[in-house]
Amino acid sequence: MRHRLIGASNDEVVTDLSLLDGLATTRAIRRYTNEPIPEADLNKMLFAATRAPSGSNRQPFRFMVFTDSERSQHVKQLIAQGAQSLWNAKRSDDGYDQGSGIEDDSPKARMARTMQHYVDHFADAPVLVLACLIRYREPSPTEGASVYPACQNLLLAARALGYGGVLTGFQGFVEEELRSYLEIPEEVALAAAITLGVPAGSHGPVRRRPLSNLVFADTWGEAAPWAHDPPGTAVLQSRFGPA
Repeated sequence: MRHRLIGASNDEVVTDLSLLDGLATTRAIRRYTNEPIPEADLNKMLFAATRAPSGSNRQPFRFMVFTDSERSQHVKQLIAQGAQSLWNAKRSDDGYDQGSGIEDDSPKARMARTMQHYVDHFADAPVLVLACLIRYREPSPTEGASVYPACQNLLLAARALGYGGVLTGFQGFVEEELRSYLEIPEEVALAAAITLGVPAGSHGPVRRRPLSNLVFADTWGEAAPWAHDPPGTAVLQSRFGPA
């Protein structure tokens, strides 16, 4: 993987990023500069996405890419409406403005600010990718296995090239409008809306629960004795416990 520092010019490669480092450091990026992503880099990202595995190698994934055209802006604004609706409901239902949420520097308050900024500026993202899935049979709980690996490949490739992104389900709240405007066939599922851009501001390390909480050996809940985090790993201590 090749990686450039945030703020460097699009064609400036400054360091190498190993595959394992890329996997361990790719996090959700929701704040972007207004710098466009060159088509050559988009091509690299989408090529990487389409190298992903799929059931029977049918490759049912399709990607619609929206940048700065008038049509693209309409699609971004449409999905931004869905984003606002979902976040407003979630903010209320999950009590983001209650409890620790009223403490300005609490994780809950920081997440609320991050999400509010993201949905407020959703339509400003330099690139929006609508990930789709062509269905060859009736909808199945496992059908995502043939599209979401490609989405992760896309985000990993973005990381390798110095960009950031995040996968959302906001398209689901305006699906009928999108189908009509984009003339998407009924047999095509709208799987995800992914925003991409040059990261703006500072972003902390990826934080996850300890590996021993997530990897079991032989018995459910029995931590694998060899499962441990590498030195320096940022560990998330969750109030929800080891489950």
